[in-house]
Formats: sequence, C-alpha cells, structure tokens
Amino acid sequence: MRAVVIDGRGTFRLAERADPAVGPGLVAVRVHAAGLNAADLQQARGDYPAPPGWPADIPGLEIAGEVEEVGAGVTDVRAGDRVMALVGGGGHAEKIAVPAELLLPIPVGLSWREAAGFPEAFSTAWDALVVQAGVRAGDRVLVTGAAGGVGTAMVQVATASGARVVASVRRTALHNRVRELAPAGGGVDVVSPGQEGERAPYDLIVELVGGEDCLRRVELLRTRGKILVVGVQGGAVAPLRMVDLMLARAQLIGTTIRGRSPAEKALLAATVRTGVVPLLADGRLRVPLDAAFPLDRYADAYARLAGPGKFGKVVMLP
Repeated sequence: MRAVVIDGRGTFRLAERADPAVGPGLVAVRVHAAGLNAADLQQARGDYPAPPGWPADIPGLEIAGEVEEVGAGVTDVRAGDRVMALVGGGGHAEKIAVPAELLLPIPVGLSWREAAGFPEAFSTAWDALVVQAGVRAGDRVLVTGAAGGVGTAMVQVATASGARVVASVRRTALHNRVRELAPAGGGVDVVSPGQEGERAPYDLIVELVGGEDCLRRVELLRTRGKILVVGVQGGAVAPLRMVDLMLARAQLIGTTIRGRSPAEKALLAATVRTGVVPLLADGRLRVPLDAAFPLDRYADAYARLAGPGKFGKVVMLP
C-alpha cells in the first residue's frame, strides 16, 4: 500500500509499506478519505508521538472507508460496511487496521469526505463540552478559533446542547459561514478576538488556539466558570494569575484524546456511536469541508492545514 510517512528529518514523503496485518479484534479498512489535524504536524516535529500499537511514522488520526477483512472475534462489522474512526495514527495510507470497538457507522448519504472529517473533531467536541465540562442549556460559551475543524464542531455541539455560543474568529470573511453553523432558530454570535470581552461573562471558554495570552481570558469568566484547554497551536506556554482563578472560583481543564488508554478510547467511541452519530444522521450536525487533496498531493494538503483562513476540515483521498 501507499502511505505518507515521516522521515528522520521530520518531513513527509510518500512511500510503499506492507498492508497491515489483521489480528484478533482488528478490522482492515480500505481508506477512502482521511482527515488532517494539527496533531499530524506536531507528530512530524517530534512533539506528539503516536501511542503504542500504532504506526510511529504514518500520520493520520481519522479515517473513513470500507471494511475489507475482519479478524477473529469480531462480530459487529462485516466486509463491505462503511465505517469511520478516530485512530492513534496510520490514517494517511491506503489501508489501516483498526480495533473493531473504535469503528463508527457512516450514516446513509454522508460522503466519504464528510465522514473523514467527523471522528476527531466531533469526538473531541463532545467529550470536552458534554462529558468533561458538563455544558448545559442556557450556558454562555466562548469558542476561540471557531472556524477550524474542531472549532466548527465545538460550535455545533454547544448549540445542540442549548448553549448560547460566542464564536471568536480572526478572519472577518469567515464570520457569516460560522454564523450559519447554527440550526434554524439557534443563534451564534461571531466576533473578532478583540471583541470577546464585550460579550462576557462566560460560563465556559473553549481554548483552541493557545498562545501566551490565552489564560488571561479567566477575567472573562462568570463566577464558577470553566476554561477548557483543547488546542495550543498558537503556543503551549501561558502565564496565569492564580489570584484571578481563585477569585472567580473557576476551573481550568486540560484535555486530549490521543494519550488515553485503549479502554478509555473504546468508551469514548461507544459514547459517540450512541450519542453523536444519530445527530449527524438526523442533519443536526454537519461537517464543513475546507479542501480535499489526493494522496500524491500530500504536501499541498499539509500546507493547507498549516495555513491561515481555513473553514472546516482538510482531507486527503487515498
């Protein structure tokens, strides 16, 4: 099979690799589309290694494709099924072996490209907002970096939960597109970063950008509010005035999925399978797509991922 690999210099190249082996509990999937994420770039820099058991040098955290082979002990999926999954790596290839317990069914009518952009973004959004932060109807939620793949998922999951969302988007040309993520009758207030304070106080702030100033947003919290740190592409070190956190009686929550145990990931997949995929099937959630590239244009795909002005997901098409 062909796969994008990370060489010893931290750069990407296309290479031939052996097809993955299908052991007990595993399923071989022919990849039709694969999502790109900031973690792929971090992995190439050596900052975010793949978990044990996943390819150490093939990036790619989310895939959509067709089941080709089923390993011993697998009973819930069969050859020909359309599936998607959040994986630990190896997704930017023509084939991948995935634990059956991580697979999600692709709703009827959803394209391969849309399916490839769903697992990481919406698993992250649901786990962070609903499971960890306990977002509730009526909460005022600020989402920073709201035009990206995870950002657009956060906006939709928060509105589906009944929250009032303020989406912070640097590029004003994208404001209307983010505003249109809200379902009919729902509202998303879109602002530039410098306007975030005008909509304060917030019950929950979702930090998707990072940078040295990001934790100053604790000043925008309502008493007993929460800051949820999910992304740090803008910088992973930020000072915090502890007294501000104390006076607000606030919570600071950090989260990532990649480093969790297999059992934790299987539990999250089950939660998404029963709680989130039905919302996608009903049209209450959608996967905005920014761009798609064939596998042999991997360099263009990663350049688009690293560049500014994206709206939604970038995907590759093996």
